[in-house]
Amino acid sequence: MEQTKPFNSVYIIGISFISALGGYLFGFDFAVISGALPFLRKEFLLDPVWEGFLTGSLALGCIVGCLIAGRIAEKYGRRPGLMVAALIFAISSLGIALSKGLVYFVIMRFAAGIGVGMASMLCPMYIAEISPAAVRGRNVAINQLTVVLGILITNLCNYFLADTGVDAWRWMFGLGVIPSVIFLVGVLWLPESPRWLMKAGQPEKAKQVLNKIGAPAFVETTLKAIEKSLTGNTKLSYKAVFEKSVRPAVLVGITLAVFQQFCGINVVFNYTSTIFASVGSSLNQQLFETVSIGIVNLLFTLLAMWQVDKLGRRPLMLIGSLGLSILYIALAFALQNQLSAGIISILVLVAISVYATSIAPITWVLISEIFPNKIRSEASTVAVVSLWGAYFILVFTFPILAKILGTYGPFYLYAVICFCGFLFIKTKVKETKGQTLEELEDNLIRH
Repeated sequence: MEQTKPFNSVYIIGISFISALGGYLFGFDFAVISGALPFLRKEFLLDPVWEGFLTGSLALGCIVGCLIAGRIAEKYGRRPGLMVAALIFAISSLGIALSKGLVYFVIMRFAAGIGVGMASMLCPMYIAEISPAAVRGRNVAINQLTVVLGILITNLCNYFLADTGVDAWRWMFGLGVIPSVIFLVGVLWLPESPRWLMKAGQPEKAKQVLNKIGAPAFVETTLKAIEKSLTGNTKLSYKAVFEKSVRPAVLVGITLAVFQQFCGINVVFNYTSTIFASVGSSLNQQLFETVSIGIVNLLFTLLAMWQVDKLGRRPLMLIGSLGLSILYIALAFALQNQLSAGIISILVLVAISVYATSIAPITWVLISEIFPNKIRSEASTVAVVSLWGAYFILVFTFPILAKILGTYGPFYLYAVICFCGFLFIKTKVKETKGQTLEELEDNLIRH
C-alpha cells in the first residue's frame, strides 16, 4: 500500500482462476443432472424417492470428499488435494457415461461427488490463503464464477445434446472428462499455500511464494502475522474446532453453509424441468429455461465479484435472504395458480439473480475467511460437510414434497427459511471485508 504496486495482480488472478477450475467441476455436476433427468426418468423408470436419491447421491459423495480433502490438505498440502479431486472427477465422469444400470449409475455419481466435495472445500480455502486482504473477497468469488460458468456451459451442452436420442444423457455426463483434465494440468503449475507451508515448518518456501504475490513489505508483514497466529499450535483434532474460543465463528460458518442450501435455490437448478413441466412446458422449453438460468447466474455473479469488496459481505447477505423470501412467496403463488410459463420464468430468473449476487458467492467467501489459521482446514471441513448434508436433504426431499404438496408447496417452506436466515445474519454475522485473515482471528479472540 505504501508502494505503487504492492501486489502482483496478474499472478494472483492467474493462480486464483486455475485453482477455481475446481468450481467448474462443481458447476458441471450440479447442472448436468437437470438436463439429464428427463432421460434418466425413462432409462431407469424413476419414482420420486429414487429421483431424489439419484440427484442427491452427489452430495453424499461430497461429504466423503470433504473429509478426505481435510486430511490430505493438512498432511500433504492444498495442491495435492486439488490434483486428487481432478483425477477422481475424470474417472467418475467416464463411469457415469458408461453406466448399465441404476445402482451402478448412483455409485459412479457418488464417486463424482467425492471429487466435487474435495474441490468445493479446497478451492476457496486455497484462494483465501494466497490472496491479500484487499482482494480476497473478489478472488474467492472467482471460485463461484467458475461454478456458474460450469453451470451455463453444461446447460448449453445439454440443450444441444437433447436431440441426439435416448442416450443423450451419456454424452452429457461424459463431457465432464474435458474440464477435469484441464484442471489437473493447471494444478501442476500452482504454488503451495504459504500459510500451509508455514504450518508445515517450511518458512523459506512460504517466503518464495509470497515474493511472487507481493512486495517485500507485504511479504514481511504477512510472514510475521502467520507466524504469530500459529504460535503454540499443536496437532489438532476435530475437537479443537468446537473449543470455546473459536466456537462462535464455527457455529456461524456451519449455519451459513446449511442456510446456503436450505434457502432452496438449488431445487431450481436441479429440478428446472420438474418446475416448468408442472405448468405445461415442453422438454425443449424446459432445457431452454436451464440455459436462461445459467446466463442470469453468470451475469449476476460478475456483479457480486465487483461489489463483494466494496459493499461488503453482510449487506449483500441481508439483501439476498430477504429478497429470496419475498420472491419464493410470489413463485409459490404463481405455480399454485398455474400462471403462464413466462411469469414463472421471470420470477425464477429474478430469484437466481438475487441468489447469485449474495448468498451463493458470499457464503463461500465467509467460510474461507472467518476461521483461525490453525483450525482453518478442520473448521472448513465441518462447515462444507454440513453444506453438502443440507444439499442432500434439500434435493432428496423436493420430489417427495412436490408429490405430496404440489410443486408450489415447498417454496412456501423455503420462504420461511430465508426469513429466518435474514434474522440470523442480522444478529450474528459481522463484516469481514478489508481485514487480513490474521486480523479477523485477533478480533475473534478478543470477542
